[in-house]
Amino acid sequence: MTVKNMIGIATLAVLAAVAFLQPGLGAQPLAKAAVGEKIKKVEDGVDEFRDYLERRGENAKSAAAEPAAPARRSGRRPATESQKATAEAKKDDLDDALGDLNRSTNRLRRRFDPSDNWQETRTQVERVLDDGRRINQAVARGRYGTEVARLWALLRNNINDLARAYGLTPLGV
Repeated sequence: MTVKNMIGIATLAVLAAVAFLQPGLGAQPLAKAAVGEKIKKVEDGVDEFRDYLERRGENAKSAAAEPAAPARRSGRRPATESQKATAEAKKDDLDDALGDLNRSTNRLRRRFDPSDNWQETRTQVERVLDDGRRINQAVARGRYGTEVARLWALLRNNINDLARAYGLTPLGV
C-alpha cells in the first residue's frame, strides 16, 4: 500500500467519523406525525405540571386560612418573614419559568402545524430547551417535594425525546 492510498483511507475514515458524530446526520428522519406526538407529550406534561402547582398553591392557601394548630403538635416554630420571602421568590421563579416554557411550547405548536418541513421549527425547540433549563435549575435549587420532582422528571424526559428528534443536546439531570 502506498502512502497516497493510506492518506486517502485515513481521510475517508475521518470524514466518516465526523459525519457520524454530527447530530441528525445518519439518523433516520422521523415522520412529522411522530414529532407531532412528541410535541403533544411535552404540551401535556407542561399542563400537568402547571395544574399540580396550582392545586398545591390552592391547598397551601386553604391550609393557611385555617386556624393554627398548637405549636407542640408540629414541633416547629412559625416561619420568619425572611423565610416566607425566600419561599415566595423561589415559587415565583418556578412559576415564571413554567410560564415561559408554556409559551415557548405553544409557539412551537403554532409554527409546527402549518409547516411541511418540521425541521424548520428547530429554533422553537431550542427555545423550549432553554426554558426547560430554567425549570431544571429552579427544581434543583428548591425543595418542592417528591411529586414536583416526579412530574418534572417525566416532563424533562419528554423534552429530551423531542430534543433528540431534532438532533439537539438534551437537558441534564
